[in-house]
Amino acid sequence: MAKAFYPGSFDPITNGHLDIIKRSLAVFDELTVVVAGTPHKLPLFSQEERVEILRQVLKPFPNVKVDSHDGLIMEYAGKKGISAMVRGLRAASDFEYEFMMASMNKKINSSVETVFMMTSSDLYFVSSSMVKELHRYGGDISSYVPPEVTAHLNHKVTESR
Repeated sequence: MAKAFYPGSFDPITNGHLDIIKRSLAVFDELTVVVAGTPHKLPLFSQEERVEILRQVLKPFPNVKVDSHDGLIMEYAGKKGISAMVRGLRAASDFEYEFMMASMNKKINSSVETVFMMTSSDLYFVSSSMVKELHRYGGDISSYVPPEVTAHLNHKVTESR
């Protein structure tokens, strides 16, 4: 059984992430989406909230698990015995950063291969940051995120008032 994991901040999950997840399932029998600790990004949603949102969005996919991890993601792979990591690429600018990370990760845990997937052309410009900014100013985000995300973002705005 081919297993992979897809780490990220997912603050929040976008349709671009969902595109990568769905396409990964054509390659791997099982995918674990891992909310990685990213304190330097100052996330809008707590790690627990992001896990809960992912579980709601990914419920229709029985071969997708959701987990979280603080620390080096290669340590997670080692603990779980997973030998493939999926990374999404949106634009050429993503490649340089992702290439450096994949090279460092290979030094940390040489048994894990990084698999890059290009985001579909209609979603390459979508980012969690862009979605949050657009939502903050009242823009329509419905074509960029699953409906559950819009509900959570609306709740977050109400909560902060």
